[in-house]
Amino acid sequence: MQPYFLPYIGYFQLIAAVDLFVVYDNIKYTKKGWINRNRLLQGGADAVFSLPLKKDSDALDVVERELAADFNRQKLLNQFIGAYRSAPYFEPCIELLRSLVMNEETNLFRYIHGSIVQTCTYLGITTPIAISSGVPADHAQKGEDRVLAICEACHADTYINTIGGLELYSRERFSQEGIALQFIRSLPIEYKQFGKDPFVPWLSMVDVMMFNPVDEIRDSLLPKFELV
Repeated sequence: MQPYFLPYIGYFQLIAAVDLFVVYDNIKYTKKGWINRNRLLQGGADAVFSLPLKKDSDALDVVERELAADFNRQKLLNQFIGAYRSAPYFEPCIELLRSLVMNEETNLFRYIHGSIVQTCTYLGITTPIAISSGVPADHAQKGEDRVLAICEACHADTYINTIGGLELYSRERFSQEGIALQFIRSLPIEYKQFGKDPFVPWLSMVDVMMFNPVDEIRDSLLPKFELV
């Protein structure tokens, strides 16, 4: 999977559901994707937060990108504080956010990787997380071929991706290689947010953690998915 900064709950459902999670570092950064941005709840509606990047070539891999020199970490942390100060689980969650947002790492991948690892620790997710460049596979391959090469290197008999990959991969091709292909589809999740505003779904995992205790997330919300 691509690395994402504080992604939605489906990302963590996937990590929790597998025996080994491989996160790409040697994959091209997608300018209009969600690698360095997501959404939080602000004033009853969704608002975007993001990591500013140093200007560089769009051809670079994620691990070759750097955070902007003028990235104001405190300003980003204050955005979370302002949005969720009155949330029921603000205190424990803001301590997590303070640790990962104020991280002085300047490399985009290492900064995001650290946030994924710390969030998993907070949630009690113990799945090992491997970095793709450390997997002995042919990384010059693309798309499905590359995924299959990584699966083979990891001795996998099943590959699980998010539902967004449904149109990208062929069950027949994976089956020919002796690997079962499955997709994780998050089921509808709703919990109490602020006031009487309509529920805003599929925000950053931060929103889930601000409004739900860790044991509820781990025992009830993370398992709310189906494999197809």
